[in-house]
Amino acid sequence: MIQVEHLRKNYGQVMAVDDISFQIDKGEIVGFLGLNGAGKTTTLRILTSYLPATSGIARVAGFDVMTQSMEVRRHIGFLPESVPLYSEMRVEEYLTYRAKLKEVDRAVRPQRIEEAMERCRVQQVRRRLIGTLSKGYRQRVGLADTLIHDPPILILDEPTAGLDPLQINETLDSIHDLAEQHTIILSNHILAEVEKICDRIIVIHKGRIGMDSKLSELAKDEQTFVLAEIRGPIDAVTAALKAIDGVQSVNSKSTADGWFSVEVRTRQKRDVREPIFQAVAKGGWALRRLETRKRGIDDYFMSLVRSADGEPAEPPAVRAG
Repeated sequence: MIQVEHLRKNYGQVMAVDDISFQIDKGEIVGFLGLNGAGKTTTLRILTSYLPATSGIARVAGFDVMTQSMEVRRHIGFLPESVPLYSEMRVEEYLTYRAKLKEVDRAVRPQRIEEAMERCRVQQVRRRLIGTLSKGYRQRVGLADTLIHDPPILILDEPTAGLDPLQINETLDSIHDLAEQHTIILSNHILAEVEKICDRIIVIHKGRIGMDSKLSELAKDEQTFVLAEIRGPIDAVTAALKAIDGVQSVNSKSTADGWFSVEVRTRQKRDVREPIFQAVAKGGWALRRLETRKRGIDDYFMSLVRSADGEPAEPPAVRAG
């Protein structure tokens, strides 16, 4: 459904997108990840024909984004980060107007509008002025707009930006429900949100793709870590932990209250909590935390970013498994 080959975009001397290539197949829901300024929005704007590429090829639904831009727009629903809505129009009125602009056939127009409102859960505010709606509802109205012409591909740029936790969950649920009938690519930098609804992630950093993996494949990595909090001489503690059989690496970080956190990576999924406890007790140090953790998407992401920036690639933190 989407093919990108050696895509580049320069803004003067700044290389915003630097020779990226990827493919998204029919029915996938793909999270496009990256820090602010990584090149996510620029790439999406090229795919939607809002921006021309400096070089390279991008095809959406089989159409070239440069030479067949009108066909591309007929086959996509695009939700920009800041949803452009007419605040003085009522929800149903606005969606009717948008359906006309998108050349939805008059015979099926009411049905399409009704379906879009139902799928995005805005029927109850259909008579309300858009300007009186909360940001969460406005976001859902924008999402309904992307569905009016029933496009096969949805491109969503930061769809949960600025929403409160309840609105984020509602928006993510709406997007997840759409995945059964649409190919979806969404940009985000909130990793937990992407992990909740996506099948696959593409990580872009400084304009280049650093990772392209299915979440199901990442889930097979069962490597675990041991996280501890210890009070004692940090160099001596670190040396003692590194001497434990099966320990691959030890990362230590001081805290303001005199304790320091330790992350221990092991070989062959070994559980080294007992030898860590014994080493701390033998040294006469204090221990207030000792638990295993499993590597998550945030660890892969931060490891990639640090490695690309020339920092040690060890994951800086891990989440509960």
